[in-house]
Amino acid sequence: METKNYFIVGASSGIGLELARTLHAEGHQVFGTYFTKEHADLPAGIHYQQLDVRSETLDFSFLPERLDGIVYCPGAISLKPFARISPAQFKDDFDLQVLGAIKCIQGNVARLKAGSTPSILLFSSIAASQGLNFHTQVSVSKAALEGLTKSLAAELAPSIRVNCIAPSLTDTPLAQNLLNSDQKKEANGLRHPMKRVGTVADMAAYAAFLLSEKASWVTGQIIGIDGGLSTLRI
Repeated sequence: METKNYFIVGASSGIGLELARTLHAEGHQVFGTYFTKEHADLPAGIHYQQLDVRSETLDFSFLPERLDGIVYCPGAISLKPFARISPAQFKDDFDLQVLGAIKCIQGNVARLKAGSTPSILLFSSIAASQGLNFHTQVSVSKAALEGLTKSLAAELAPSIRVNCIAPSLTDTPLAQNLLNSDQKKEANGLRHPMKRVGTVADMAAYAAFLLSEKASWVTGQIIGIDGGLSTLRI
């Protein structure tokens, strides 16, 4: 199998960390970023660099000249009534989840075009397509990412594929307030047809597939990895 170069933004925890480990175990070179320096126990063998995607300018000089994939994982889960979310908070969330992705992609399109069957992978949320209470802040940014996925896939075809995974509730550090007891985890799991919440392994496995040549005819797709919640009623 050909060794590829993958750039994972937000590879220090949750889905990004699991995906970094998965791709590294497959023999690929993984270049990951972290936001804070508190992550002293990052796995060996993965090339880590501190990066704040909200900065005006981003330095990507730590990356190789060729990339075969970019994965953008930074996100936030802030669940509040609409009346309690200020315009500034909407903007901060948009800066992190959408503009950060745009800057990372724009800064590396040339590296992707030099890669082998390159692709871009973004992460949305079931909240972008389903009306959920207290999810306006989440849904605004994630819906923008879904629009970006489709438009960018059209513009970059056929040289670069662009896809997006839209998870339902997944057991990550971001979701700990929703899953910090067995009772919460069970109750949230029972909302899904598969009767459990998602895991980072669920997301990383499908993400690795979408990045691989096995998915070479898949682009412009928003794929719900959500235990059936977005489509099934049982």
